Amino acid sequence: MTDADRALLARRPDLATIAQWVKPDARVLDLGCGDGMLLRYLWKERNAEGYGVEIDDANAGACVKNDVNVLQMNLESGLETFQDQSFDYVILSQTLQAMRHTEAILREMLRVGREAIVSFPNFGHWLGRLQVVAGRMPVSESLPHTWYDTPNLHLCTIADFEDLAADLGIRVLERVVLNNGRPIHTLPNLRGSLAIYRCAAGVPG
Repeated sequence: MTDADRALLARRPDLATIAQWVKPDARVLDLGCGDGMLLRYLWKERNAEGYGVEIDDANAGACVKNDVNVLQMNLESGLETFQDQSFDYVILSQTLQAMRHTEAILREMLRVGREAIVSFPNFGHWLGRLQVVAGRMPVSESLPHTWYDTPNLHLCTIADFEDLAADLGIRVLERVVLNNGRPIHTLPNLRGSLAIYRCAAGVPG
């Protein structure tokens, strides 16, 4: 692992959890892949092949420099480019809250992938609740933007996401909740600032 890889995983602890879930030789689709460093890491450490989807010109260019296959397209337009079950994992890391059509992207992820991995900031974290009580929109490490320049459209809590998953017939396979990079097991919806889910279609029989 290079120093750049270590720096990535230290800066984004959700990506470290995601990387642990991806099996060797898997096919991966990373939605909103940024500069492609997660895909580069998975390719080097897991021999996992895949594609990134990114709309930003600079990030797409960075993907090319990182030898990552990237498609420049808008996620809001859907994933019609990809066939059913063509990937083992479809990843959406800290992008769900910026999507206009949340239900649609979750359905599409589980159409083109056998499993979906999603991470998002938990709006139910105690610090955010305290700021709301004080009359302010929350600003924190996991929610760093102020109300007027935020890209976030649909902030949710851990409880909200799990309710939506149940409504859509999405089965939660694993959940990790973090705060400052450390796992939270007790009162996660109150104490956790970042949630990561591994999901599959269908409900237990």
